[in-house]
Amino acid sequence: MKEALFFTRVPSTELRASQGQVARVKCELCPHNCLIADGKRGICGVRENRAGTLYSLVYGQVASAAVDPIEKKPLFHFLPGSASYSIATVGCNFSCAFCQNWQISMMPRDEKQVLGEETAPEQVVKAALDSNCRSISYTYTEPTIYFEFAYDCAVQARQNGLKNIFVTNGFMNPPVVEKIAPYLDAANIDLKSFRDEYYRKICGGQLTPVLNTIKQMKKMGIWIELTTLIIPGLNDSVEELTDIANFIKNEVGADVPWHVSAFRPTYKMLDRPATPAKTLQKAREIGFRSGLRYVYAGNLPIPGAEDTICPKCKKALIARAGFSVMGDKVEGGKCFNCGGKIAGVWS
Repeated sequence: MKEALFFTRVPSTELRASQGQVARVKCELCPHNCLIADGKRGICGVRENRAGTLYSLVYGQVASAAVDPIEKKPLFHFLPGSASYSIATVGCNFSCAFCQNWQISMMPRDEKQVLGEETAPEQVVKAALDSNCRSISYTYTEPTIYFEFAYDCAVQARQNGLKNIFVTNGFMNPPVVEKIAPYLDAANIDLKSFRDEYYRKICGGQLTPVLNTIKQMKKMGIWIELTTLIIPGLNDSVEELTDIANFIKNEVGADVPWHVSAFRPTYKMLDRPATPAKTLQKAREIGFRSGLRYVYAGNLPIPGAEDTICPKCKKALIARAGFSVMGDKVEGGKCFNCGGKIAGVWS
């Protein structure tokens, strides 16, 4: 266990102030702002109040570790073709009915267990270096809920010349972004919907804090890419996809890549059909029509839909197949053909 960051003690009204006792704590890591009684845990299931002190139950408890292509995050404009050492603990502050990694993200809630292999930050960094990775990704579950561990790893990673990446739902409070920002180089943020009702009913969260995180990270100079998992009948309308594209264009920037990906039935959402290719193609067209320069369709083999195209001369610059880069013609952040600038982090 490790004492958590971002919490305050809340004196109980049932105790006399002269006793100086504290029964509850308020976790301020994410917008749930859980009020947690002594001996209880927050919504994420991995932060526990013990006698007025909040502890992380997952510090150094790595539940998953792997060497992944950076394209799997997905990040298409950040060191393409490189490998990223990817780690996660159990737990999440969302409860998405369609979670692909529910076995570890929902373990503390569904099974009331917190499992993992004890690992120190320096071991994570060494594993990344030994694997010839150029970055460490905090991914698979939600890095916000294991923030203390991710932060310590990120500090040591930066000292050793590695980049740091969050793959996140974006549901975190602004001071959390401020603290990690000096060590965070890139983030892929899920923009699951543009309807608050969807976030509340399907994900157990809220939309506005996610939008705020997206804008805050962009403002603080973190390279960001956004992903929307498109689910038939829930968030696939032309109106909603247009709202998402317009938000990215007008509030974040036309150079921010938008990944639209296909849903497959899983976890508690088995009653929906898989997303057809034509829906992803429609979303991609909407993105381009709204003025976005880089829109990618993933999870389905659609020819050319994951290639990076120069917005100026329309030449294909980076060809991809699945998570593999088949050819890269971005030279010094510019198009090989016309010299136009291609947004991203290339070295």
